[in-house]
Amino acid sequence: MESGVRIRIAEPKDVEAIAELNLAMAAETEDKHLCRSTLVRGVRAVFDHADHGFYIVAESDGEVVGCLLITFEWSDWRCGVFWWIQSLYVRPPFRRRGVLRQLHEFVKTEASQRPEICGLRLYVEQSNHVAQHAYRQIGMTMTAYRMYEQELAGE
Repeated sequence: MESGVRIRIAEPKDVEAIAELNLAMAAETEDKHLCRSTLVRGVRAVFDHADHGFYIVAESDGEVVGCLLITFEWSDWRCGVFWWIQSLYVRPPFRRRGVLRQLHEFVKTEASQRPEICGLRLYVEQSNHVAQHAYRQIGMTMTAYRMYEQELAGE
């Protein structure tokens, strides 16, 4: 299915659009209402510190309609780096048009050109069955791992 979307590495000019998509994603998927100014600073920090990761955007007619963040995890078991796909969101009018598949293919192509990348990972809300189905459709498989976290003091 043709999406009419161009995929590219994000640029600093995309900070506001990425922040807007992240606000929408958090509200839609987790019913979380994030602090916009903190989020904008967090998105901007990715551009200011390459070791934080990088964003990829889907663009249609000059508008950012989807995005994802790649962060890095060193694996001593594999002597390689996993790319974690995070903050993945596609605006509702652009869903079911192949945008996720295009984003994923872009990531896979970029990763395959770097021998140190040993795999791609992402996490998803347990109750988000629509997203889980979409990830299976693009060739990702569920792992046996569960994720735990402990938030520390901060904003």
